[in-house]
Amino acid sequence: MRYDKEVDARGLNCPLPILRAKKMLAEMQSGQIVRVLATDPGSVKDFQAFSRQTGNELIGQGETSDKAYEFFLKRK
Repeated sequence: MRYDKEVDARGLNCPLPILRAKKMLAEMQSGQIVRVLATDPGSVKDFQAFSRQTGNELIGQGETSDKAYEFFLKRK
């Protein structure tokens, strides 16, 4: 998937992956996409909730080959 920016939050625990993503999204323009990498298992539910609460669309999520979680968020 194409993306404009990336946040590497691997090794960080909640709430840091969300906070890093929020900071990056604040610097981006509407419609741009950020890819977030995280290893915290709780980040799956966290990013779903974050998307609902902020209006930034979670357009994709999955796992990388090295067992990290990846999320693609589109800036509202």
